[in-house]
Amino acid sequence: AGVVTALAVLLVLWALVAPNELERLTPGAFVRLPLEALLGVALALALPARPRRVLAVVVGLGLGLLTIGKAVDMGFYAVLARPFDPMFDWASVGAGVEFIQTEYGRAGAIGAVVAAGVLAGTVLVAVTLAVLRLARLVVRHDVAARRAVAVLTVGWVALAAAGVRLAPDAPVAASSAASLAYDRVLGIGTGLRDREVFAAELAVDAFADTPGADLLTGLRGKDVIVAFVESYGRDAVEDPEFAPRIGAVLDAGNRRLAAAGYAARSGFLTSSTAGGNSWLAHATLLSGLWINNQQRYRRLVDSDRLTLNRAFRRADWRTVAVMPGITRAWPEGEFFGNDRVYDSRNLGYQGRQFAFGTMPDQYTLSAFERAERAGRAAADRKPLMAEIALISSHGPWTPVPRLIDWADVGDGSVFAAQVAAAEAAGQPAGGWRDATRVRAAYREAIEYSLETLLSYVQTHGGDDLVLVFLGDHQPAPIVTGAGASRDVPITIVARDRAVLARTAGWGWQDGLKPGPTAPVWPMNAFRDRFLAAFSR
Repeated sequence: AGVVTALAVLLVLWALVAPNELERLTPGAFVRLPLEALLGVALALALPARPRRVLAVVVGLGLGLLTIGKAVDMGFYAVLARPFDPMFDWASVGAGVEFIQTEYGRAGAIGAVVAAGVLAGTVLVAVTLAVLRLARLVVRHDVAARRAVAVLTVGWVALAAAGVRLAPDAPVAASSAASLAYDRVLGIGTGLRDREVFAAELAVDAFADTPGADLLTGLRGKDVIVAFVESYGRDAVEDPEFAPRIGAVLDAGNRRLAAAGYAARSGFLTSSTAGGNSWLAHATLLSGLWINNQQRYRRLVDSDRLTLNRAFRRADWRTVAVMPGITRAWPEGEFFGNDRVYDSRNLGYQGRQFAFGTMPDQYTLSAFERAERAGRAAADRKPLMAEIALISSHGPWTPVPRLIDWADVGDGSVFAAQVAAAEAAGQPAGGWRDATRVRAAYREAIEYSLETLLSYVQTHGGDDLVLVFLGDHQPAPIVTGAGASRDVPITIVARDRAVLARTAGWGWQDGLKPGPTAPVWPMNAFRDRFLAAFSR
């Protein structure tokens, strides 16, 4: 009985004071005196038997849900660098299951879902039973309990006044459970109010009625590619573990492109997301609105907002989206303003899948070139605007493709040998489990994506090509560490100096790699600044 009671105390203490971030899960985080426990004991002593049991069940279920929420938060902090939002994040849960399936197979994903459900039910029952047991214990030893509450309440007030803490963000006089529950409730209200806030933002559009003849006049006759490099964040060019190698790729590309007559300018954008949910970043850049949750995204794609793609189409460009990570119907493609959407089902890839990446970036760019640029004579077609998602640098970042001769890409079957070689070396298995290995694989994947994109410009570019490439978001905290910024590099490349002259007022730095002092814009500012720079 004593062991069971001790376990009940530990379980309730965990529910009350455990942090919701793995980085804060230290012994000092548990050396705390929770105010909620003192209030709970006082209520148990004051109430009759039946109301006491009802209260214990309600409190137990509430603490169980809070414990489950903390566990989910830990996962979200580890991947997306933020807590779970019960209003908007159910789509992210589905994406997480897909990721587990990519890493561990379908059986692993099913097992994870079943285990999570069983564990959640067990936590709810166990915490509720623990609270009921402790409530009975308090009443059985009411005199000692009253004295303990009186002494500990005085101690709590003294500790709170002195600000004593044994771990950062973990004062010994704790009220974190109540604060977290309050924040959860407050977040629901904030989410509901955000509908009205976003509706007001959506109604304002400086370019909504601009005639096509006045839009993008500074890019007439140019093929414009906006390429999102998955997980290409500021840490890639500044973290000492990544910057030397990735910087070398950018510096070498800069020299090669300069020799071929190209110039480039670079800056930073602050993404609306981190670690994942790439579609939110794409929508933010293209719409000129801050899209940081699924509610805003759904409201956006149900509107008639002038996206960057739509602006090009209004100005008589052919617009296409090349989205190799999409494996099912994508009705949003029409909202963004694309004449054609290429995805994993119609890009014609006959090779093997690279973990999450349905195809390597080189194949994506090669297929796009064949279908849209080389496949249509320049004299017989409209200029082209393409949004391209490059996904070889998507987690788990293993195996990493290798760049081959563009003439050998063909239908992609040539890449099967690379996957087979990686499997033989044991590269794909368990890439997410070892932080050191993950960081190395991340660096290699970014190197590959950037090298491939720059090689594409060298091989298939020309006077009429303008490339804008950027990261969609920073990688997961397992790569960046906690507290990383949400900044991503962005670069514009062109051979026509008149194009870059229009960006002179942006203050961006020369070259493919922005330095520490490069300007930082919020990502939603890009659409308007781009349209203003290149329109009449």
